Parts: sequence; structure tokens; C-alpha cells
Amino acid sequence: MSYTLIIAEKPDAARRIAESIADKTPKAVERNGVKYYEFTANGKLHVCVPAAGHLFVLDVKKNSVKGWGYPAFEYEWVPTFKRKGTEWTGKYFRNIQALVKNANEFIGATDFDNEGEVLLYNILRFICNVNDAKRMKFSTLTKDELAESYKNAEGHLMLPTVEAGLTRHYLDALWGFNLTRALTLSLKAGGLKGFAVLSTGRVQGPALAILFEKELEIRNFKPAPFWEIQLHVDADGQNVIAFHEKEKIWEVEEAKRIFEAVEGNDAVVKGMKKREFKQMPPPPFNTTELQAESYAQFGYSPRQSLDIAESLYQAGYISYPRSSSQKLPPGVGYEKIVKALGKLAAYKKFAGMLLKKGGLKPVEGKMDDPAHPSVYATHEVPDTKKLNAHQKRIYDLVARRTLAAFGELATRETSTVELDVNGNKFFIVGKRTVEPGWTDIYSPYISRDELILPELKVGKALKVNKAELLSKETQPPGRYSQGSLVKELEKRSLGTKATRAEILQTLYDRGYVTGKSMQVTKLGEAVVEALEEHSPEIVSEGLTRHFEEEMEQVHDGRKEREKVVGDAREVLGKVLEGFRKNEEFIGKKLAEGLVEARKEAAKVGRCPKCRNYLKIIRAKTGNFFVGCSGYPGCRNMYPLPRNSKIQAVDKNCETCGTPMVLVIRRWRRPFRMCLDPSCPTKASWKKG
Repeated sequence: MSYTLIIAEKPDAARRIAESIADKTPKAVERNGVKYYEFTANGKLHVCVPAAGHLFVLDVKKNSVKGWGYPAFEYEWVPTFKRKGTEWTGKYFRNIQALVKNANEFIGATDFDNEGEVLLYNILRFICNVNDAKRMKFSTLTKDELAESYKNAEGHLMLPTVEAGLTRHYLDALWGFNLTRALTLSLKAGGLKGFAVLSTGRVQGPALAILFEKELEIRNFKPAPFWEIQLHVDADGQNVIAFHEKEKIWEVEEAKRIFEAVEGNDAVVKGMKKREFKQMPPPPFNTTELQAESYAQFGYSPRQSLDIAESLYQAGYISYPRSSSQKLPPGVGYEKIVKALGKLAAYKKFAGMLLKKGGLKPVEGKMDDPAHPSVYATHEVPDTKKLNAHQKRIYDLVARRTLAAFGELATRETSTVELDVNGNKFFIVGKRTVEPGWTDIYSPYISRDELILPELKVGKALKVNKAELLSKETQPPGRYSQGSLVKELEKRSLGTKATRAEILQTLYDRGYVTGKSMQVTKLGEAVVEALEEHSPEIVSEGLTRHFEEEMEQVHDGRKEREKVVGDAREVLGKVLEGFRKNEEFIGKKLAEGLVEARKEAAKVGRCPKCRNYLKIIRAKTGNFFVGCSGYPGCRNMYPLPRNSKIQAVDKNCETCGTPMVLVIRRWRRPFRMCLDPSCPTKASWKKG
């Protein structure tokens, strides 16, 4: 019997789509460990089958280049399961392959963006042997939106989106394959013994260059001394700090002169001014803002945040988490969402206030996305007891941000008191919240400084309890965090909302950066310096941005994919030609950086017994442990957790004094621990 075959992107999506549009409860059928769903919709037989993300990937065409050489300019789509490490996708491939035989109509129901459209297009042409299908478009996996999407399915694929997505895949493959091969082979030319893989790419190279530029800025920073004068003043029984009108005094003689003049003298109130100001609610999240806020609040990397948000989207609790938009169109159903969130105890009070106020209208940001609205909490709310700890955090963040967008303006007040101390001007600044407005809703994720000053009349004398002359230095700029870097990449139009998180992760995986504040390693430095000297185009923002604009023109129909990809081959060909001429010089620089980076990465602090360096060592079993570099004179050693990446944190345990390390495990939040398994801080670990 023939049927309509609906192709979903992932298993949970397939189940929700089937349940949303079926006339009756769908029948789950399992083949090779993969479930698909049979049901009737409007009396017609349907089958909804999941993919597992991309079932096809680009690879260098066989026999188009000798061995692992470069340039490699010919590519072909190959099944993902043929690649090492992703063999598990084969069961999804074969499941669709078997179901195609009786399908007489196809409907695409993958995520509606460039990646989803390419994923769908490849399945249709390579497995289903068709080049087009009907298309469901949705931004949430809620039952009503999926039903509406099915009812109003487009008659064709979004071909401009397909073309733009294919263009991105080809450009990323051109850069990624060729530059990875070039860098890796240069190590051999530079005399490195053994084998190591180095990579760079269209966006990865410029991202690393941005980080190294900041590193040089910090390294070259010259601190300048300055002085501050602070007074501890008794304001009607309240101890407050008054600051000199010159926040920074650059000459020590001037600072001493002022300090001598004020020390031992009381302050007299010369004036008091108050100013009220309004604070607008924040707009709903887009992908970048969600990643940045999640990192700031919970320490989740951009990729972790996206993975957690994706799980909530698949369950129907939040909208599609890959969006550039800060807008929330009325079609999402404002009242329905607020009422639904009000069913959860954490948001009941806020939802009630918003509904009572009426006239729901969200604050929106400037950024828009033609495919999806902002990231918001849907009207299908979870049983929060069934969410894991990470999901609870991200859901609460998104839910509160959604409600806050509808909140009232917050009103804040600043009070500035001017003081005279023996002819010198000082100020006390107080702050208070007059009307909390939206800040009540979003309160777990904001800090509000509150210093409520008493009413102080002009001419009133205030006792100065203590005067302080503080010697300070200007500080270098801070490094980027993962949260701030994704925002910087967006600001510079480098990468996409879907790819930036992976790019950051690759920088860590390749050993180019380390730490929560992204510090460039010796290897990362060597990569940037070698490329800037011999192949500056590889780390050029301008070239990357140029091709981003080209891809936009493909999407808009102003350029053809073949022309853009052809231009990229030509540009890259010249880059690789120059690279090959300098391969040995680049390789030597990279090899030196790699050796230094390995030495630095292995160090985890000083041995408490002999003060030699402790280092990470690989045992014959393949497991890692920390041992003393003073071996065999010192045999001190510590075990390490398995299946983890270990980073030094340049800090000793306050309890036992042994060095601490950062333990990084895939899909889990990193944590710090000291090396000593007998440390009292680990007493509870043995119980678990």
C-alpha cells in the first residue's frame, strides 16, 4: 500500500509530528533500533521517519588528488555512516531507504534553515530519487503549530535556501580540507617527528587571529600608576564611601597633598541631586544572546547551551534555538504563552500580573530572521521535575526572558551627594529601585546595586571615620570568554548562529586556546604568526566576510552557487600556491609551537614534596595520571578521571595544598578538583 512519507530531522521530532497530525494515535514501528510512525491524516496513510541530522557529508572525490595531498578541489556527497565515528547513522539511512519503496508523495519536515534544507534535499535526491517535495515550515514542535504547518505545507522546497546552504558546505569543505592538509603536512616538512593534525578554516582562522590580537594587546600593555582617595563617612548612622571628584589622580604629589588636606577633617553637605531613569525590558533571546547569557550565568559553553536548548526544542518547550531574531510576532499567541507559563509555580505571580495588565506587547530588538522568530518559551510547558538540572536552568532562563519582554519598565533612582572636605570636593552616589517592573521577573539573572541614602540637608556636617589613600595601577584588557567571543564574531559577521559554537569548540579541541578566559596557547600563537607572515589570507576577516556576502547573494538569487564556489577555488588556489612555497618555514614554526604547547599543557603545578613540576603522563594502559618530573628521585603521583580532558588552573587547593585541575567531560559541565584523592573536599565522593 502506498503512503505519504514525511521526513523529520530527528527521532523526537518524528514522534511529535506524527502525534500532532494523525487522525488517531500513531503506530510506532521499530526497525534496526529506529522507530518510525504509521498513521492516517485526513483518512490518508502516512509514515513519518526520522533522520539523525545530516545523513550525507562532503568528502574529497576519490582519485581526484594523490593521497592526502593538496589542493583538493573535487568533492562528492557520501553517506555519513561511511565516516569513522558516525557509523551509527547507517540504521537511519537504511530505514529511510526501505520506506521509500512504497512512498508516492514526500513531505519535508526538517528544521527550517539552511542546514535543515540541505539535509532534506540530500535525502530526497540520494535516497528517495526525487528532487523536490512539499515543505512543512515551523518554529516550534508544539502540536498546534505542527498541525498548521502540515495543513499549509508549501508545494516545493525552499530552493534559494538549498542553494545558499550548499554553497556554505562547499566553501567550508574547500577551506577545511585543504588548509587542514596543508598545515598538517607542513609539520612533516618542518621536521616534526610523529604525526599531529592541525586545522584551520574560513572562520576558524580569523577567530583565532582575533584571540591572538587580544593576547598581544594584554602582553604589550604597560600599567600606569594612579591613586584614589576614599572617605568612610557617617551619614546619619550609615557608613558610606565618598570618592574624590578626580576618580584617578595620576600624580602622587597631588594625591598626597589632597590626602593631607582632608585627613582628620569632617565633611559638609554642599548639595544633593536625585535622578530617576527608566530601564527597558530586554528583548527576547536570539541564539547569540542566549549563548552569551548562558555562559555568564551557568558557565555553559556555546555548544553546550545549544545542545541543551535543542533538547528543550525537541520536546516542544521552547522555539527553534537557532535564530538571529530578537522579535516575537503576534502569531505565536502572546496570551496563550503567558497563561501557560502561569501554570508553573515559579512564574504564576508574574503571569498573573501581566494578564491583569492586559494589552500584551513585547519589547523587541532590532535583529530579525526571515526563517524564525526569537527563542521563546512555548505554551506547551514541561513538568519541571522531569527535566535534568541543565535543562531546568536553560528553560528557566528562556521562560523568564520571555515573560520579562512583556514586563513593565523598571524605574531606578540615583542620589548624588556633594561633600566639601576642607575645600576638596567628594561625592557619595546612592542607587535604589523605585519600581522593579520587569526586573522582578528576571531577578535571578541580574544584579541590582542598592545603596539607599538618607535625606541629607545642605550644610549638615558628617563625621569622616577614616580616610584612605589607595595606590593602584591600570589593568590590561580582559581576555574573551566563550560568551563574549560568539558576540564578537556576530558583530564582525563571521560564521553563523549555527556554526560559531562549533568553531569555538574546535579551537579548544585543537589545543589552540585554553582556559575559561580564552588564552591562546603556544601552538595557537605559532599558527597565527606563521600564517600572518606567509599566508595572511587564511586568517583574514575581509576574505571570510566577502564570501559570507557572496552566500547572501546566492540566497537572494543575485549570484549562482557555481560562480561563487568557482571564485573560491581560484582564490584558495593562489593561497595554497603561496603556502607551498613557504611550507618548510611554516612547518618549523608550527612544530616549535606544538612542542612548546605540549610541554605547557602537561604541567599542572608544583609537586608538594619536591617542588619539581607535576605533569600529565600517559600510562602503557592508555590511561593518564599526574606524576612528578623529578622521577625517579620523587615518585609522587595522582590518578586522573577517565574519559576526561584535564587542564591546569594555576591554583592550589585551599584545604590540602595540592594543585587543582579543570576536568572537562563531553556534554557535562566542567568542574575543578584538587589532585589529592584523600583531600577532605572529596569525602562525599566516596559515599556516591
